[in-house]
This record gives sequence, C-alpha cells and structure tokens, in this order.
Amino acid sequence: MANYMKLEIPSKSQNEAFARIVVAAFAAQADPTIDEISDVKTAVSEAVTNAVIHGYENGSGTIVVSATLEGNRLEVTVTDFGVGIADLEQAMMPLYTSKPELDRSGMGFTIMQNFMDEVQVESEPGKGTTVRMVKFFGRTGGAEA
Repeated sequence: MANYMKLEIPSKSQNEAFARIVVAAFAAQADPTIDEISDVKTAVSEAVTNAVIHGYENGSGTIVVSATLEGNRLEVTVTDFGVGIADLEQAMMPLYTSKPELDRSGMGFTIMQNFMDEVQVESEPGKGTTVRMVKFFGRTGGAEA
C-alpha cells in the first residue's frame, strides 16, 4: 500500500526550500542514496520555483505539492492554479525562458527531466500547470551496478 503526503503553500519564493525539504523527508522512508535525495530536492525546487515565477508571475496564489511512495517508486506532483503555459512544447525546450529580464536560465524543465526518471507536464492557459515527476530509488549502485 502506498504512503502519501500533501502540502499546500502560498506562492512565495521562500517556500521553495520548505517544499523540497518536506518532500525529501517524506522520500527518506525508501532509504534512497544521498545522490537520489539530492536529485529529488533539485527537481522539486525547480518545479516550485517555476510555479512561483511563471505560474503566478511572482503574484499570490497557492501551490500544492503532493507525493506518493510505493516501494522504491516516488511520485511527486507540483500544481499551481496560475496563468498556465500557452505553448508547452516551447516552454520545455532547453534555454527557453519567458522571463529573460529576470536572468532565468530556461533550464527548469530540462533539469527536472535529467534528475528524475519520468516528467510529465499538463497545463491549460488561465487554469494552471501540474508537473508530475517520478523517481525510482535503487536503480544505480548496489547489486545492479
């Protein structure tokens, strides 16, 4: 049976660190490596930062972070109810940023894809965005290496 958690936070940049620590503490039940936890924290940071900066354009709103853990499989979703993404394919291209004036690197989705095993993004303009990320712990190292 899967274990789960849900966190609802205001879209404030200072909540990014809180969200990633909460998810890391939750994921620790699966006894991941330090590198695996670091990967999860980095991906969650990117998703929450995107919600704050792009989803709500640094305005106010709610971000919901939820996670499910079943065996060695962690699934994390980060949802905002903000402006949404008009062109998802373009937004997911490396180095693309809709906020160049903020010195954004445009690497958020690329980082999530590199640090997690699966990443899916659903978005609707005017309704928000959900990023679903999956990490399988124990895929590298141990008996498999």
